[in-house]
Amino acid sequence: MTGTRLTPPVAPMLAKASKGFPVAADGEPGFLYEPKWDGFRCILFVGDDGTVEVAGRSESLTRYFPEIVAAAAEQLTGPLVLDGELVVAQGPEGGSALSFDHLTARIHPADSRVTMLAEQTPAWFVAFDLLEDADGDHLTAPFAERRTRLEQVAEEWAPPFFLTPATTDADEAQRWFATFEGAGMDGVMAKALADPYTPGKRTLTKVKHQRTADCVVAGYRLHTSGPVVGSLLLGLHDDHGRLQHVGVCSSFTAARRAELVDELAPFVTELEDHPWNPDTADDAGIRRPGVVNRWNAKKNMTFVPLRPELVVEAAYDQLQGDRFRHNPRFVRWRPDRTAQSCRFDQLERPVSFDVSEVLRKGGPE
Repeated sequence: MTGTRLTPPVAPMLAKASKGFPVAADGEPGFLYEPKWDGFRCILFVGDDGTVEVAGRSESLTRYFPEIVAAAAEQLTGPLVLDGELVVAQGPEGGSALSFDHLTARIHPADSRVTMLAEQTPAWFVAFDLLEDADGDHLTAPFAERRTRLEQVAEEWAPPFFLTPATTDADEAQRWFATFEGAGMDGVMAKALADPYTPGKRTLTKVKHQRTADCVVAGYRLHTSGPVVGSLLLGLHDDHGRLQHVGVCSSFTAARRAELVDELAPFVTELEDHPWNPDTADDAGIRRPGVVNRWNAKKNMTFVPLRPELVVEAAYDQLQGDRFRHNPRFVRWRPDRTAQSCRFDQLERPVSFDVSEVLRKGGPE
């Protein structure tokens, strides 16, 4: 990267989870609250010679988002280093929402498909921090100063570049938390206005939606450490009575993993008698575990099938289509619930909200 003091890789600031919004004591600088975007976290580098690098958390994303690279070279004046999120919005006019499925599809090895998807499902870059500009790097500056610089830089931006909305009002942030989920937002971030930029450290705060659902346990995968349970495979029944795979629970201690093998042994069955048998003739519309894709090509996706009779209560944050966006957390067994009662209609779905309305919200009050 030419013309920037900061060069890839720069580890982004990270966040720790909280159940509530942090509020500053009287006389302290306070917090800035932002929507939590559900996309690919990245740092965008623009050199003073027009070179552009889109650095993801684990790899370069530059080749996968040529429309962002071209727009950055045209719109942004280097040296400039921005922290932000790549997102893709999909949906009918007046009701578009973030689509993580469409975003992940952008990561493809074929150049021809990368080019095609850049036209069909173009990405946006939503900026929420400024690390460097023509005055040098600002890692040690307080966030309030970095935000002011970012707002000044963003005044002339046009799509696909956006400045994330922000507010210092915790009540307004709470309203955003309740409303913006319908546009695909992942919750709300809280950032201390006095803090410097601390690469790789969890000094931010994230408040995410937490709900529970009663799910069927229809199988398990072995842990990489040995013949113990690695994860429980969860299912829900759709309106046609079909058991759809929706996610996995995997946060167990080593001792608990070993205990689960014995507890689940009476329910182990043959795959040919299981609703997730891949050889079932009438299998249209059934989502099963064990599908190999480019994200898990080297992972062992086999599982031990269980009679779909056990029910577990699992905590989750949000849905992605008809599955859990992130791995749910085991809460407790539900011997009082029948597997047939575990249906999609128990899940709370947010009211639709247009993501463009989120972006039209103003800056901090």
